[in-house]
Amino acid sequence: MVAITIDDVQTAADRLRGVAVRTPIVRVPALDELAGARVYLKAENLQRTGAFKFRGGYNTVSALSPEDLDRGVVAFSSGNHAQAIACAAAMSGSTAVIVMPSDAPPEKIVATEGYGARVVLYDRYTEDRADIALAIAADEGRVTIPPYDHPMVMAGQGTVALELVEQVAAAGEPELAAMFVCLGGGGLLAGSAIALAAVSSETKVYGVEPEAGDDHLRSRVAGERVDIGVPRTIADGQQVSKPGELTWPINNELVTDFVTVTDDEIVATMRVLFDHAKLVVEPSGASALAAVLHGDVAARGLADQAIGVTLSGGNIGYERFQSLLGDA
Repeated sequence: MVAITIDDVQTAADRLRGVAVRTPIVRVPALDELAGARVYLKAENLQRTGAFKFRGGYNTVSALSPEDLDRGVVAFSSGNHAQAIACAAAMSGSTAVIVMPSDAPPEKIVATEGYGARVVLYDRYTEDRADIALAIAADEGRVTIPPYDHPMVMAGQGTVALELVEQVAAAGEPELAAMFVCLGGGGLLAGSAIALAAVSSETKVYGVEPEAGDDHLRSRVAGERVDIGVPRTIADGQQVSKPGELTWPINNELVTDFVTVTDDEIVATMRVLFDHAKLVVEPSGASALAAVLHGDVAARGLADQAIGVTLSGGNIGYERFQSLLGDA
């Protein structure tokens, strides 16, 4: 059974209206030339808390009962879901505990604590974050909100695609030929795929993951969810070992193809975005565009077509941004 429907995504859109930022689409002629297509960037790096994750986080927390809000929430995340849940909990009069990897970008840990959450650190390569969160939930009576494998989270993320379709139509495009979506656990991709299937059914959907973290690509080949272990990549928001239990059935059915990009391609794309669009994005936020700029859109039948691309987040500190781009 599919975890969410378009009705869930539209309900989330209603709940988020006036709370989440209706992020702009950005057009850059230089990117069109590099890609060989008309590229529409959905700038979720300008979203509240700096990433699309706020949509799913707020949609989930704000729908909790007063009793559950009093109990508080617990989540696990490398940073963007962490900030989203921490912020949503504070806005809803609740409290949050967030399990974060000890090697998460320091600015993400500081920001999460800044929203009032208590952060519990763990080693992502030797410990299981979900187990830690579940233990906290049991000990403290908190509600667990996973980063992608949750219907309300997925529905909230799907509002990205709903907005993109509306904005592209308002810009005069008759149709969005494809949407390239950054891919970690698959929440944004699954929500977007459900939305597109309902409101723009001819749009092809591509999930983009780091080359070192190609669990979705391998899972499609294998015909089942494959666990590759925690991948080592600069895209910390995409360091997921296997597709989500709830997200996978949707993505396997509705996603046209899974595409991989290298860390070098991600960094080069961050540089292009900074130079030509004046936008700062984190590595995970640049991966979808990297697939467009470093892939062959013509081979996918997308030459000179309208392509939507998620810039999923911009939570990166100055020192790390400077260090990565200095090597580009």
